[in-house]
Amino acid sequence: RDGDEIAPTAWGREKATHLFQFFLTLRRRYLHKEQIVDRLWPDLDMDRGDRDFKVALNSINKALEPDRQAWSEAQFVRRHGLAYGLNLEAVWLDTEVFDLLSATGNQALLQTPPDRDLAVRCFEAAIGLYHGDFLPERRYEDWSSAERERLQVLALNTMTELAELLLEQAPLESLRLTQRVLAIDPVWEDAYRVQMRAFMSQQNRPLALRTYERCVAALAEEFDVPPLPETTALYRKIMAAGD
Repeated sequence: RDGDEIAPTAWGREKATHLFQFFLTLRRRYLHKEQIVDRLWPDLDMDRGDRDFKVALNSINKALEPDRQAWSEAQFVRRHGLAYGLNLEAVWLDTEVFDLLSATGNQALLQTPPDRDLAVRCFEAAIGLYHGDFLPERRYEDWSSAERERLQVLALNTMTELAELLLEQAPLESLRLTQRVLAIDPVWEDAYRVQMRAFMSQQNRPLALRTYERCVAALAEEFDVPPLPETTALYRKIMAAGD
């Protein structure tokens, strides 16, 4: 709120926090009150759900706009007909900017010729906004899981693409990025290939081969499958380089 963090106690009821976080998940979408209640509190009957929704929404508005006049329209949570959602014109969402930066970086690589410098800047800025799982405190809530997984996959793709772009000019940073990717998802195979190439650029063939072995072990343990053909082909190329 105006650049200041809102104290947890300002939200009042826990349902207000749930509702606001749900709006963050919806972002540009608006849902009817009944749909929201059904997603957040499926065990409540219609009357109780309606009452709790109104109380939670009122708590949100008080937390975000404590000085707003009762008769004036709320600026952050808007109502369109019977549907409710966030007014993105009034808020700055890191998830929204993260999406935009990642998309802009990918578009830069599709240009003719590809604008690699722009892609690197966009990907670096995007990764700077990713600090781990989306709403980790709601890890076991069905309504948050899809967005959490989507953002994680986008982050892993973005970090891997950036690592590949930095292979020649900054191989150590490329290695750091792949290590971060594999710490999040140990079976992210693209990161293993980039890491193998980064080690080879440092003339470190033993670590490149060891990376492949870790890839084989991780895939076998998690999915009981071998690496993709392109990963095996890179391994054979590295093996041949030592002959």
